[in-house]
Amino acid sequence: MIFSLKRIIRRFYKYQSEIWRKKQSDLMRFVQRVRCWEYRQHPSIVRVTRPTRPDKARRLGYKAKQGYVVYRVRVRRGGRKRPVSKGIVYGKPTNQGVTQLKFQRSKRSAAEERAGRRLGGLRVLNSYWINEDSTYNYFEVILVDVAHNAIRNDARINGLCNPVHKHRELRGLTSAGKKYRGLRGKGHLYHKARPSRRATWKRNTALSLRRYR
Repeated sequence: MIFSLKRIIRRFYKYQSEIWRKKQSDLMRFVQRVRCWEYRQHPSIVRVTRPTRPDKARRLGYKAKQGYVVYRVRVRRGGRKRPVSKGIVYGKPTNQGVTQLKFQRSKRSAAEERAGRRLGGLRVLNSYWINEDSTYNYFEVILVDVAHNAIRNDARINGLCNPVHKHRELRGLTSAGKKYRGLRGKGHLYHKARPSRRATWKRNTALSLRRYR
């Protein structure tokens, strides 16, 4: 009986993931339009009682237990305007641009950053896309309360309680952060990406004259 129940649950999650793969179906288009209207009525960062995509959330580490929370974050679409007063950039003419600038990080990474700043006592575990309209992208961010005993006593997640994971979303340590840093791949094709592009450039460019050589 237990094995059959587990099999049913696995099939349910598989069915749910297949539905999310077919976003252009009549069902999903209607549901997503209604959900988008609802999301627009709420603040830009709001807590949700349960994940919109349980299958995706569980794949990214979410558990339906105490200590795990999910927040929906809204990020405006489009390019990034340079945040300068009255469009005045004090510098050389080549750097004078204010509009038509492209942010180097993804919208999902920006959503994680905003959630992490708003909820400083929680740790950002991961995030995923849920919806978008003409103006906004919507993401759900999974956060963990590292002060909760249910988290501290769980060997699968209590590594996140280590202080080195404070604001990991601000340092490019989440999945979205590693993606924009170019750390998704392995092998000889990624030698210039590790430990980071800047560190590799510095190592190859800086002149090193050791005292005893």
